[in-house]
Amino acid sequence: MLFYPAAFIALPRLLSQHARISAIEILDSTIIALGLGSLGTALFVGPVLPRLNGDMVMTFFAIFYPVGDLILVASVISTLLTKRVSKRAIVASVGIFIFAFSDFLFLWLHVNNKYTFGSISDDGWLVGLALLVMSTQFKASEQNSDEGVNPVFVALSVFLSATLLGIITLRPGFFPSFILLPTLLTLLVAFIRMTIALRQARSLGTERTLARTDELTGLSNRRRLIAEIEGLEDSQGALLILDLDGFKPVNDSFGHDIGDEILKQVSTRFHRALPDDAILARLGGDEFGVLIHSNYEVSMEIARALQATMSYPFIVGEESIDLAVSIGIATNNDDHDLLRRADVAMYKAKRESLGVAHFDFL
Repeated sequence: MLFYPAAFIALPRLLSQHARISAIEILDSTIIALGLGSLGTALFVGPVLPRLNGDMVMTFFAIFYPVGDLILVASVISTLLTKRVSKRAIVASVGIFIFAFSDFLFLWLHVNNKYTFGSISDDGWLVGLALLVMSTQFKASEQNSDEGVNPVFVALSVFLSATLLGIITLRPGFFPSFILLPTLLTLLVAFIRMTIALRQARSLGTERTLARTDELTGLSNRRRLIAEIEGLEDSQGALLILDLDGFKPVNDSFGHDIGDEILKQVSTRFHRALPDDAILARLGGDEFGVLIHSNYEVSMEIARALQATMSYPFIVGEESIDLAVSIGIATNNDDHDLLRRADVAMYKAKRESLGVAHFDFL
């Protein structure tokens, strides 16, 4: 039985470039092998069981393998239809087809009491496995496979397993009782897979947030602001670049710890002075950026409000520190160089002690 989960993991890599195996792919392969295999076995048991000799467990294994082969063949066909065909893919696919055919031939011979050791079905297994091994000697397709196990098979396995469990519950005896165990295992593994996927998604979301967040202040960082500027396109808006006046001497005199605390307080003051839809970001050092969806008049009002937040000193421990801010403004237009224009306006305001400067009026 372990051949089939391993085959589901290996096939996407065998038919294309090698990729790293993940825990999710192992669980997906297990779900497919248990889910579709159990359902197929349940459907085959009815017509075949009366002609099979032996107990129910032996019957299960006798039918499980052909069902697993059907799933493998479907997976191979699906992969071939979505990937670039190579010599490796052709040889591996032929190996799977021969291996599957041998299983079906064995089942037919066994049911009709014609199977003997060393028959053609035994040779077919060896030939199929040999072709699978030989296929690794050929170069894979250059098209990389990051998809892993086809999610359609995973979803189908879970759905059919749940359906099968419902039928077993509502119609006791309709399917053999031993089908219940792999069906429950399918749902259990699916639950584990879902839990891991949710944790990975949560972790990925956290990583994305951290990648766009300034570690010191908790504000957006330059990357986030640039992304928002690019998303502005032709919409109305303005960008304000703010640079603290007199911060460097304070940082040099009192140390970086005091400087960091001041930056946190500055961030809080700026945030309180902004409308809810404004985006405040720390661009680095003592430089900040504000993106607002407003016209020239509103942007000037907001700039004056931000200036006013610096009108009273910062208290850090026993120190009282006075700072000011220089602000450059640029409104969105057809030039699409908002950041550069706002930066030029800020340096103009800083160089000439203007407090606030608008690029359009330089």
